[in-house]
Amino acid sequence: MGKKEKKKNSEEVWKQNGISGDGMGSKQQHGAALLALICAVSVSALRPELSWSRPSRKTTVLKMDEAFLSVLNEIQSDLIFSVQSEQCYQCLPQPVGMVPAVSGPGNISAVIFTVNTQHTLTLQLNSTPANIELCRMHFHFGEQGNYSLWVKNLNDPEHMNCTIATINEPINSYLPLIIALVVCVAVYVLASLCSSVMRLNFMRTLVLRVGSSMEADRLINSDLGSPNRIVESTESISLPTTGRRLRSLDTFRGFALVVMVFVNYGGGRYWFFRHQSWNGLTVADLVFPWFVFIMGTSVSLSLSGSLIRGLRRSRLLIRICWRTFLLFIIGVFIINPSYCSGPLSWETLRIPGVLQRLAFTYLVVAVLDVSMTRARLGVSSTEVWWFPVHDIVLYWPAWVCVFLLESVWLCVTFLLPVPACPSGYLGPGGIGDFGLHPNCTGGAAGYIDRWLLGEKHIYQTPSSRVVYQTTVPYDPEGVLGSINSILMAFLGLQVHTHTHTHTHTHTHTHSVFYVFETHVCSFCFCLVKA
Repeated sequence: MGKKEKKKNSEEVWKQNGISGDGMGSKQQHGAALLALICAVSVSALRPELSWSRPSRKTTVLKMDEAFLSVLNEIQSDLIFSVQSEQCYQCLPQPVGMVPAVSGPGNISAVIFTVNTQHTLTLQLNSTPANIELCRMHFHFGEQGNYSLWVKNLNDPEHMNCTIATINEPINSYLPLIIALVVCVAVYVLASLCSSVMRLNFMRTLVLRVGSSMEADRLINSDLGSPNRIVESTESISLPTTGRRLRSLDTFRGFALVVMVFVNYGGGRYWFFRHQSWNGLTVADLVFPWFVFIMGTSVSLSLSGSLIRGLRRSRLLIRICWRTFLLFIIGVFIINPSYCSGPLSWETLRIPGVLQRLAFTYLVVAVLDVSMTRARLGVSSTEVWWFPVHDIVLYWPAWVCVFLLESVWLCVTFLLPVPACPSGYLGPGGIGDFGLHPNCTGGAAGYIDRWLLGEKHIYQTPSSRVVYQTTVPYDPEGVLGSINSILMAFLGLQVHTHTHTHTHTHTHTHSVFYVFETHVCSFCFCLVKA
């Protein structure tokens, strides 16, 4: 009778709490418990939120970048399960759930969590109520995988053993990218082979013979001898001439557009095709600087042609101001889509945006180019000793303006006193920097936007809100960051002036760009090391 009652009590405990065991602690019992947990995944699962005190979401379907983690507790103490993502720089582990203690020796308590698979996670288990850290480990979970984390005592009750085992292997989420890359490489190789074959002599001869025979057949079948046919002279027909395109710029612009469209439509849900929350750089973060650089090059290309055609500067300035106004207004309407359901409300109107920053950058760079282009066009002699760098020397007033703007950015960013924040703070706030500066999101840049535009007129849900749990509004296209956009556009402008001036001196152009790239890479390396 005692054995039957004990077995009945164990079954009731398993049904109520997901705990198995009969007190023997044998390997067969552990295997049965693990098998039962695998079956339980298909019945119920818990997805804890950022705080374990919030209600959990029950589901059995894994989404993209998710995996199951079963935390198995064999000790007689409640465990707090905390997680920190590698993406969250200098963040403390955040509690996501609690694993109850076992009712007795040999029993197992289990809770199933859904974890993120985009980045490496730091897993931490603390006992309650003393909040003693029992174990900490780093692990990168695979998408759609199923894992188990065992927490049990060793021979010494004070020492814990935490091990992760893989129950179901994850899928290869990068397989579509690999296939796409292989297809692109195959197409490129095939096109190169076809081009090489077409350059061979026998292929040229074959093409000429086929073309000649087709032309002969066409002439025979046509009525060339008819007296009614009038052949008009084409000497007086003049084809319209089109300006030469800068093919490198068109190629770069097309590549940037393809990446932009791919990113805007989800990017396959890959994390590197999304904007980084704060620290780091992804492919999506490169699209905007590319377009700013392209815009600077296009400004120089367009305005130089207008001045060569004799268009007055005053008319060019009016056109620049009008385009700036249109671009700014279009940007305001795009980022405030509520105008479709009624008139815009000034109380919650967001002012900064991508097109707004492009408009301001275009205004400054275009005005600088209009002011400097006339002097550059007036220099045609190649005999002066400073001609190899005259495209830069003649722009020295513009360089001075850009350097002054960058000096202002540096001084404001690192010297402006921000209330309740350290000087020169560049962090995301929230739980970043170990939670020491929760309301300092963006440092001086965020403070200027909130002071100048107001908190309700900037972006309310930045990407840092999800990872760093920030509560302060922050606009990534704020006022202070426009200075750096001006610098990027001005560099694009100088690239066009240099390539346009030294069109037939490729060696000189390459050497200048190599020196420029070396200095830029060295500067970036120093910034990273700092």
